[in-house]
Order: sequence, then structure tokens, then C-alpha cells
Amino acid sequence: MDNKLTIKDAKIKGAVVLVRTDYNVPLENGEIASDFRIRASLPTLNYLLEKGAKKIILISHLGRPEGARNKELSLKPVALKLAELLPGVPVDFVDDVSGPDVESAVAHLKKGSILLLENLRFYPGEEKNSDNFICEILDSTGANLFVQDGFAVIHRAHASTSAISKQLPVYAGLLLEKEVSTLEKLLKKPEKPFTLLLGGAKVDDKAPLIEKFKPLADSICIGGKIAADGVVKPDEKTYVAEDFDEDAAGNKLDCGPLSTHHFLETLKSSKTVLWNGLLGKAEDPAYATSSTLVLKTLGESDGITSVICGGDTTGFAEEMMKSYPDLRFSLLSTGGGAALELLSGKTLPGLEAVEDKA
Repeated sequence: MDNKLTIKDAKIKGAVVLVRTDYNVPLENGEIASDFRIRASLPTLNYLLEKGAKKIILISHLGRPEGARNKELSLKPVALKLAELLPGVPVDFVDDVSGPDVESAVAHLKKGSILLLENLRFYPGEEKNSDNFICEILDSTGANLFVQDGFAVIHRAHASTSAISKQLPVYAGLLLEKEVSTLEKLLKKPEKPFTLLLGGAKVDDKAPLIEKFKPLADSICIGGKIAADGVVKPDEKTYVAEDFDEDAAGNKLDCGPLSTHHFLETLKSSKTVLWNGLLGKAEDPAYATSSTLVLKTLGESDGITSVICGGDTTGFAEEMMKSYPDLRFSLLSTGGGAALELLSGKTLPGLEAVEDKA
């Protein structure tokens, strides 16, 4: 990330700034179930406000509406939540991304205010990476500065991650910078001892990580269904859970006390930990013991650089932090797929689009 331009390199004062955020939040009965991703965008927004941006317009997607309007996936509730999280900052919403209504909303937007546009994926042009689509947004907003802060979507070649770079220089926001810099450090020079902890059910997702980090990690610990199914074999560096808590039918649904003890002892002696994938069927409290103990150990250890990624894993952490608000992690990633692809060494279109430093 050191070779990419960030908003710290941009001339923000007086600029009309278009920011690609990631507000793909979970909804329950029309209500936001977790505002984690909204809160993650606040440092960038506050920085732009402090540096004197003339107008700030936000774009994002929510869910998978398949290029058609779906009122249940409107970003209006996000605008209301954002206003709560930014007291004193007016936050407006318009139910379109271009055209007369957007032009009018931008024209009436006062300095120090924020405007959120409607769900990008209501329009086929977003996922088709359409030049015309992003040009319509730029024409309607009058934006002259673009900030990419949607880390969770930078592995997609969409209009707001890729095509935009043909129209304006792309600067990284503070969230994108933090996520990429933290993950890249794991690939280049993690503080030792370094432990890779993997769980979950999909071995196809984990195999590239194991291959990538085997030369870098001092220890690899495997739990979850991939351990229960025996699809990963132990070796001198790799420990695979060997005992499990089972249900009445004999299904292995959590790592047992022996394996959990091994995980915890390994983590306590580590300086850096990358965790992806839950260690059991953690949505059921009866089988969340191993994941809970690991999360508490990481969150209570100031001496460990702890990086947690993957949607289920970070969601579990978010939920636990409601009961244990003092837990602290070096990075609770907002992007499961993007993080996995970056860590696996793949090229991310949205990151490639960010302007290189001279």
C-alpha cells in the first residue's frame, strides 16, 4: 500500500468528493442488525470533513438486487444510522444515483454535509463495470475527487471499483489503507512467532492460505469442519484438531477441550495471529466454546497483533463484543472475500485502480 495514493495525498479543501463506501450491512425486518461497516467508514468521513471538503457524496451497494429496484434493499436506513453516528453532521439521502433528483440534492448540499445515494446494484451498469454508468453518476454529482474506501468490494471489477479509474484519479480512504497495509504486512514481514488459525467448512477457501503462509507461519492450527472431516493433514508445522464435541447423532460440531487447549497455548506464545473461519457451529451456543475462548484470548492480549477476517468469523466477533466491549483486535476485517483473495496473492481490480505514487 506504500506505493498507492491515499486521501492524505489529495487536495481535499474545496473538493466535491465521491466516496465508494461499503454499507452492505445485515438487515433484520428492515432494521440494521450490525452497524460495524458503517462505523468503519467514519475515520475517512471525519478526515474529509476536517480537511474542508466542499461536498461529500457517498455511494455503496446493499445485498444482491440483481440490477433491479428492491425497496427492502434501499440504503435509506443506512443514511439514518449514519446520521446517528455523526451527530452534528447533516446526512441526506436520495433514492437514485444520477439524474435530476441527484443534481438537485447535490446543489442544495451545504458544506459540512453528507449525501448518500441509492443502492448501486439497483442498476445493471454497476456490476457490468459500465463506463457510461459511472459517468452518469459523476455528471450528476459534479465530483472532482474519488475516494475508494470499500475494501470489501475491491476484488470485484465493477463500475465503482474499476471503470471509475478511467474518469478520475482514485485515492484510497483510511479504511482501505488500514486493511490492505495490515494484510500486506502479514505477507511480507509478520512479527514472529506467527500463527495461522483456520476453521470453517470450505477447504477450497483455506487451501490457498495454507499454501501461501506455510513458509511464513511458525504454526498452523486447523479447526472447524475442515478439521472434523479430516481433509487437512497434520505435519511438523500444522496441528489439526483431534477431539470434538459431538451432538446426539455423532456429528463433530466443535473442537474439544484438548484441541482448544492446544490452540490457546499456541496463540498465547504468538506475536501475530491471522484467524479465518469459526472453529465450530458457533451460531449454536452449545458449540461455540472453542471460538469464544480463542476470541477472548486474542481480544484480551495486548501483545498479539490479531487479524480476523471472513464474514462468519468477524460477525461472531461483532456479536461477542456486544457482551465484551473491552475486546480489542488489530484488525477486524470488513471484507471476507477481498481479504482472502489479497492474502492468497490474487490481483484485486479495485486496488489496482488506486493511483500509484509518482
